[in-house]
Amino acid sequence: MINLIRLQQDSAQIIVDDPWQLVRGPEDPVPDTAILPLQRWRELHSMGDLQGQEISRHGLLLQPDDEPETLLDWLPVLPLIAIDFPSFRDGRGYSQAYLLRTRLGWQGELRAVGDVLRDQLAHMRQCGFDSFAVREDKSVDDALKGLQGLSVLYGRSVLEPRPLFRRRQS
Repeated sequence: MINLIRLQQDSAQIIVDDPWQLVRGPEDPVPDTAILPLQRWRELHSMGDLQGQEISRHGLLLQPDDEPETLLDWLPVLPLIAIDFPSFRDGRGYSQAYLLRTRLGWQGELRAVGDVLRDQLAHMRQCGFDSFAVREDKSVDDALKGLQGLSVLYGRSVLEPRPLFRRRQS
């Protein structure tokens, strides 16, 4: 993937050499470090993977209609979860990320892919994303500026679970 930004120790880095390759089509070849849609990931993995006994060599792509709760048994074996944003207007990926981080306790890399634009990055970060595959026709250097927005958050987020009125009381 090109145009990749990853948060490492609260600083944003442009990643030049990323081994992960997004595979969307059902007939596309699968490299060793592929990010696969949920159904295809299930088809290609042994029962050991599916029962959480060995680490998967593939990452998982959550589509907007996929339910994050169905991944609970497999979270320990997943090296990466990517969440698809087919359109910048589709906000279901924010909810999926928030659920993965807060309710399901996902600690691994959570990547936003698809129609990912600069203006979304600060909000995505608040929902728990720590890497962003910015749309290929956009400048990754310009997108870095999108992570600097939102100096004050009113509501709660993955990064700050207390809403602003609770923070002011303490």
